[in-house]
Amino acid sequence: MPQVTSLTEGPVARTLVRLTLPMLMAMFAMVGFNIVDTFYVGQLGTEQLAAMGFTLAVVMAVQSISMGIGMGTTAVVSRVIGQGDTHGMQRLIMDAILLGILTALTMSILGLSSIKVVFGLMGADGIVLEYVRDYMTIWFLGLPMIIVPQVGNSGIRATGDTKTPAKIMVTVLTVNAILDPLFIFGWGPVPGFGLQGAAIATVISQAVAFTISFRILRGRGLITFERQTIEGLLASWRRILKISVPAGLTQMITPISTAVITAIVASYGVASVAGFGVASRLEMFAVMVIMALGAALVPFVGQNWGAGNKERVGRAIRVAIGIAAGWGTFVWLLFLVIGQPVAGAFNDNPAVIEVVTGYMLIVFPSYMMLGALVTVTNALNALHLPLRSMFISLLRMFVLYVPLAYLGSALWNLTGVWWAAFTANVLGGLVALWWFRRTFAGLEAVVPANEPSLMSDEGSEIVIDAETEPLPA
Repeated sequence: MPQVTSLTEGPVARTLVRLTLPMLMAMFAMVGFNIVDTFYVGQLGTEQLAAMGFTLAVVMAVQSISMGIGMGTTAVVSRVIGQGDTHGMQRLIMDAILLGILTALTMSILGLSSIKVVFGLMGADGIVLEYVRDYMTIWFLGLPMIIVPQVGNSGIRATGDTKTPAKIMVTVLTVNAILDPLFIFGWGPVPGFGLQGAAIATVISQAVAFTISFRILRGRGLITFERQTIEGLLASWRRILKISVPAGLTQMITPISTAVITAIVASYGVASVAGFGVASRLEMFAVMVIMALGAALVPFVGQNWGAGNKERVGRAIRVAIGIAAGWGTFVWLLFLVIGQPVAGAFNDNPAVIEVVTGYMLIVFPSYMMLGALVTVTNALNALHLPLRSMFISLLRMFVLYVPLAYLGSALWNLTGVWWAAFTANVLGGLVALWWFRRTFAGLEAVVPANEPSLMSDEGSEIVIDAETEPLPA
């Protein structure tokens, strides 16, 4: 009998915190993975590091697609779990994995056939382009090992378990940290492959994640190997892609808009770009709790909405907005105290420090409302309303931030760009709260279980993990 952790009972705040902490650990592991790769590749030379930099945009685009499929998987699977549909859960997770495999193979073929064209258009040439080709050839060949574990982990999260995917991510980070120097520089009988070694280490470490994730899914009875009809498979894919496509496009909004803002900042010189880069990385850490909380909200909302616990869903969203707002306020006050020393730790150039502290002073106070926006967009995805979530993100970045950044730069230089970010976060958060209040009020009159059940036998039931339910008072 498949075992899942029910999120339909127990204290709301404590349950959200229990889900969020492992998500936070997983995000730290993802950041650490990239830092380890960059550290070792940087020791090879400037050309190799530049080649790694060129790959970032393509890697982020593929990851956005993968994260979109994962979001769709979590949202759809958690809802059928809330409905008590065991067979539907097994079928959807397995079909999501098949969708991940198909997506990975398609992108592998397209990527391998267009490496020189795509990266040549991005400006890579000469030896740098050759390094890019060496790295991306292996990376594209191993793409199924990179995408499929993310989809599998999303299925595990939908069952109320965020700890196991986090442990898998930490394992991947550890394996990659061990294999990177081994394959990049060589040791004993293992030759050094240079930049290619970083790609080899990535694929092998992700293959470990693939193996662990699949064994857990099979061991817990979360997937089925029953023969699936083409019609059934396509029906599952439509349900997942209804959320995955808008969610994946939403993931691409931030890197695209950041590239535009970076171009604006670049007009003020190298020190300004360096300062903006430092500030952006500090921001990534500052809002990581908010992002983890938003991601943890998806399985919670999905299970409870599927079970018809509308009041509990509303309470969870209000609690999450409060926690996110409180964290945003804490981060702002903390960086008022330690902001300048932290900025100086990255670079001792006074011009760089001035840019970083200016950004923190103006933009960081807006994280309270950014937390509300992130909470609402994730809740909308969980409620199978991804287009509304995407619209809010588009509004914040391309209707508010980018146009206001151009205007602010023309009127008040860099300070105007920072105030544009502040305004976009605050107004975007207010719009998200207003729109969600109207949306949720309308949804409360709708029966949540409005999708056909995938259940094939009336005797199926989900067994709740007795070790974690009910939660302690």
